[in-house]
Amino acid sequence: MDPSVEPGCNDAETHRPCPNAKYQRGWRKIVRNFTPSWFSVNMGTGIVSILLHNLPYSGAWLYWISVALFAVNVLLFVVFLTISTLRYVLYPSIWIAMINHPAQSLFLGTFPMGLATIINMTVFVCVPAWGDGAARLAWGLWWIDAALSLATCMYLPFAIMSLHGGTELRTMTAAWLLPIVSPIVAAATGGIVAEVLPDAHRAATTVVASYVLWGTGVPLALVVLVIYFHRLTIHKLPAREVIVSVFLPLGPLGQGGFAIMQLGKVARAVFPVTGTLGGEAAGDKALSLASTAGDVLYVAGWLLAVVMWGFGLVWLFFALATISRCARFPFNMGWWGFTFPLGVFTVSTVTIGKELPSPFFTVLGTVLSVVVTLLWMGVALGTVRRAWNGEIFFSPCVKSLDEKTALMQGGAEGIEMGRCRQGFHVASR
Repeated sequence: MDPSVEPGCNDAETHRPCPNAKYQRGWRKIVRNFTPSWFSVNMGTGIVSILLHNLPYSGAWLYWISVALFAVNVLLFVVFLTISTLRYVLYPSIWIAMINHPAQSLFLGTFPMGLATIINMTVFVCVPAWGDGAARLAWGLWWIDAALSLATCMYLPFAIMSLHGGTELRTMTAAWLLPIVSPIVAAATGGIVAEVLPDAHRAATTVVASYVLWGTGVPLALVVLVIYFHRLTIHKLPAREVIVSVFLPLGPLGQGGFAIMQLGKVARAVFPVTGTLGGEAAGDKALSLASTAGDVLYVAGWLLAVVMWGFGLVWLFFALATISRCARFPFNMGWWGFTFPLGVFTVSTVTIGKELPSPFFTVLGTVLSVVVTLLWMGVALGTVRRAWNGEIFFSPCVKSLDEKTALMQGGAEGIEMGRCRQGFHVASR
């Protein structure tokens, strides 16, 4: 049988092969169905490398494992970016279909978040090895990441309002948070990058910009959490296919808490040097005001982080309770939602522990780091297995686009056939 002729898509009379048959196999299938959700692999791999690098009870062997994961993450990011570029260059109609899809478009937020994990590890690994040049590279990449994060945070929620306004509340998932969390992640990365910048004024500018990013993401994420809680109480738990999304609320709460702590820490160091928030005073008085301002931001950041950590604890319970009620659920790219949200919640836990004399948060953070690493190993293995046999390469927006194209082609052929039949009847009279 001719492989280009697919059952179910052929003309019954002419046996015309399906025009999309060649797109359903080989490299074309991979490229056309390579959704933005693949960048969640970078998010999960990146957060594991960060956790292993910053583990409270660490060792040299863990450091080198984190470096190896960092290298793998960079390689994966380059490969994913190349395939995504090919997807939209070779098939530009897929870009429009993806942007207009109510679910697939939300995963555009995974791109800047995946890039942010690479920037973080650049600071942790490359700056100590290569010095200020690596710091400037990380700073430049951070500005790109911040711009992309703002774009996704502002446009995609508006797309929900303007393009998908008829969406029913029962169909809502926590994936609505994905584009909104991206500027929160960028804010945390800004705090990490600012800490290693050799120029204090650039560091202060980065801190202020990161506070703005934090302000664009965290309040909006809290609004979405209220809507999501309402959806859960009215329409019960999500479907089995998207059940893993119940872990996503940990993302803005965990990363938001870490970000506000990190920014307060850097503000306390650089504001007195630059005179930021020193007012119109001069000399020692300006220095004193700037130093006090940094201290206030530091303490306020820790307090906000603890409150957000407590709120995250509630959502962690909801997530675990939800998973326990669902015996089995199908593997898909959504399983990467296990790793990053729980990972950033773990980062917040460890960071809080550094500021307290009690080892509770430090020990808990270590345990959670091990859990996240084991989850990453399981999800990565499942992804590789299904990528090898091609099962995981499926895009709902491409399916909808193909169905629409086939319908339009079928309608055009029907009109042409009708015209031919009409001409035959006229000629036979």
